Amino acid sequence: MKKWFNKQSRIIQILLLLIPVVNWIIEIGVRWSNWAEKRGFLRFLLAIIVTLFGIVFGYLDLIWCLLFKHLLFAK
Repeated sequence: MKKWFNKQSRIIQILLLLIPVVNWIIEIGVRWSNWAEKRGFLRFLLAIIVTLFGIVFGYLDLIWCLLFKHLLFAK
């Protein structure tokens, strides 16, 4: 899912991160697929945090995506 999200245009990425419930679903999919692909403690911790507090973390990722064209720690 991370690769799919990063292939989208910035406008689509921003729109997906603006809608609260869609934001949370995208966050969960990207974080868990990132952890499954690369493993690591930080990726696992972020996946757990996003699963519990994804909507709040998603807006931080929205700003990060505007600045750097990818999600925080999911390049």
